[in-house]
Amino acid sequence: MKNNHNPFRTKKTPSRDYFSGSLKTSMLSVLGLLLTGVIGYRFFFQHGWVDAVFMTIITVGTVGFGEVVPLTSAGKVFTSFLILLSLVVFAYALTNLSAYLVSLYSFEDFKIKKMQQQINKLSGHVIVCGYGRNGREAAATLADYGKSVVVIEADKDTAHQLQGTKTMCIEANATDDVALQNAGISRASHLITTLPSDTDNVFIALSARQLNPSINICSRASEEANVKKLKIAGVNHVIMPDKIGGSHLAAMVVSPDLVEFLDNLATSPTGAMLVQEILLAKHTDVHFLSDLMIKEKTGCTVIGYKSEAGEYTINPETNTPVNKKGRIIVLGNSAQIERLHREFGTSQQINQ
Repeated sequence: MKNNHNPFRTKKTPSRDYFSGSLKTSMLSVLGLLLTGVIGYRFFFQHGWVDAVFMTIITVGTVGFGEVVPLTSAGKVFTSFLILLSLVVFAYALTNLSAYLVSLYSFEDFKIKKMQQQINKLSGHVIVCGYGRNGREAAATLADYGKSVVVIEADKDTAHQLQGTKTMCIEANATDDVALQNAGISRASHLITTLPSDTDNVFIALSARQLNPSINICSRASEEANVKKLKIAGVNHVIMPDKIGGSHLAAMVVSPDLVEFLDNLATSPTGAMLVQEILLAKHTDVHFLSDLMIKEKTGCTVIGYKSEAGEYTINPETNTPVNKKGRIIVLGNSAQIERLHREFGTSQQINQ
């Protein structure tokens, strides 16, 4: 049997909290040392407060100044004890301070390596370039559908916030081929690029298409003039958020009830009404839409069919010919969609 030994899982690496606690202990030890010296000189040897503080500092600091007041035999013993104690306390504090500073880097390295190991095991996942408003919404929706997502984000603070969550994130510039490779571009099924610069999105699309010719690329566009350039770069689907938002607002004025109904169809996998698709790749014995018996088996209604050539048929007839590379689009409530996936052995998917 193959030994899948993983050193990052078996090795117990001290957490940053451990080093932080040791650093606090060290600071308290130094404070206790100083208080011991001040209290000792003040109350046992009758020094004034200023003289007690001064004697403590020159003693623990071993700077070699003379005594403010001549010491008795007991004072000399106390001073010698204070010097030896200070050597131990400061050595302990210095060791913990050094360990804490090193841990700030080693702990981050450990988290990055562990994250990279998880990404290396992914296949068929989605890469989201940029975690702005659009990227954040895309990643959250994909997570709701159970899709594995890897985010590439150049902003350090945003990337560090994501590293403390379940979302896998690589802190890098998505225009760098190395960042795409670390995100598993060769094994990914989709790439979504939402950077505010259309030039960067074009560059990412070119790199992604070169690294994975079969990947499905979706891109944001800020300028309508750049849509054609993104298509030439290899983008399958181009979205203009501002244009869509404006059209949506206008539609809310013209046909508010219709827009509200459409919004409820597939905005969330937990919604009351859902639009889902069935890939026919596994159904080699199917020749016509009626062969699937979707309505009879699940209660869902077939509202569309996408052929191998990419042509859509709205509200297809039952005698519509289908092939294994086509896709059936259905409408149903949550219970019907659940029966659909159970009957056809599929999982919830978003349009691909």
